[in-house]
Amino acid sequence: MKMHPICQGNHLDLRSGVSRRDFMYVGMAGGLGLTLPNLLKLQAANSVSSAMPEVEAFKPIADSIIHIYLPGGMAHQESWDPKPFAAPDYRGPYTPIKTSIAGEYVGEKFVNIAKIMDKLTVIRSMTHGEAAHERGTHNMFTGYKPSPAIKFPSFGSVISHEQGSRNNLPPYVVVPSVIAPEQGTGYMSSAFGPFALGSDPADKNFTVRDLLTPKGMEGNRFDRRRSLLGTVDEHFKTIEKSDSINAMDSFYDAAYGLISSQKAREAFDLNKETDKLRDEYGRNTAGQRFLLARRLVEAGVRMVSVNYGGWDHHSNIKNAFDGQAPSFDQAFARLITDLEERGMLERTIVMVSSEFGRTPKINGTNGRDHWPRVFSVALAGGGFKKGYIHGASDALGGEPDRDAVSPQDLAKTMYRQLGINGEKRIMADGVRPIDIVNGGRIMNELLV
Repeated sequence: MKMHPICQGNHLDLRSGVSRRDFMYVGMAGGLGLTLPNLLKLQAANSVSSAMPEVEAFKPIADSIIHIYLPGGMAHQESWDPKPFAAPDYRGPYTPIKTSIAGEYVGEKFVNIAKIMDKLTVIRSMTHGEAAHERGTHNMFTGYKPSPAIKFPSFGSVISHEQGSRNNLPPYVVVPSVIAPEQGTGYMSSAFGPFALGSDPADKNFTVRDLLTPKGMEGNRFDRRRSLLGTVDEHFKTIEKSDSINAMDSFYDAAYGLISSQKAREAFDLNKETDKLRDEYGRNTAGQRFLLARRLVEAGVRMVSVNYGGWDHHSNIKNAFDGQAPSFDQAFARLITDLEERGMLERTIVMVSSEFGRTPKINGTNGRDHWPRVFSVALAGGGFKKGYIHGASDALGGEPDRDAVSPQDLAKTMYRQLGINGEKRIMADGVRPIDIVNGGRIMNELLV
């Protein structure tokens, strides 16, 4: 669909998430999305290792990652890479502000981020050349260029495959819902897909449906239902003697274990946070999503992918930023300081990305159009440097001026910090080995 009538590119539908029918209660099959038992197949999945070359093992620096994705293509000029000395048609509607890094600026709406820039690494020279939303999204969720021959897995699915679950929690959670196929499993089994909440943490009556027992079913009845399922399974195992049926036992056991786990339910419960902290994050979409992401990685989720806003600003970019950027600024700055205060920042990567940037010059409708030649990504924690600006765009924000960075470079570096070697191969369909990342390099200059 098109998010703006003058845009010629294809757009993701950023205004709606997965419908309620995509989720399931215990014993009900989901129509489109990943069911909870399938999600937890990863706990019993066996790796295929035939004739795979050995790769260097990396010691993990980070335990988890929060990937904040700003769909639509956030303008780097109004955010991470302003041009304070450019002409107004290029500088845009805002006056850039100084940051806690001497001589560096951010966009006017990043008031709180400006104060914590000394805790961040910002890459100002990202580039990939894909101007369509879905293709840019693919690059930034997988580290691969799109291919007509194969669907590549998202970062979260690779992490699920390589590292599995922890503390009886899904390893890969999407907040609040999957917005694009590129967040999914690609050629991998659906067992490695995201656990999507299905509702927004900012909603007053927010609940995670897959963690609730069916309405009216108390503990004893829940256990009896589980026992009944076991009896049926045993009957079919006796008749068919199928290994796949035996395997399903462990999947359903894990699903029931998650549903009945007090610790798992509490990880998703924002009411466990103080009113003061919730206010400091912001009682809005950005604030409550980012706060929940912190709770989830603290409890043991390996990757939380958070979607926020719609940044496809072909017209009136000032009005659009005025509406969204302040909430993002408040929530992101509080997330970084919260992680640091809890002693979690060094073990948690926080990454902010979008599918591409925007054109150097303001267009005729006071907006900016798609521009993949150069844009920005922000990183914090997880062994990334503090107060470091990597690379640069040119004076007008149109091309990399130095130290260009590809999605493959970013992916390989991020995986390395999590203890995953991007040169390892994963077997697709049991017969075809595929590199976790094809090309790129570990960017040691970004790392402590």
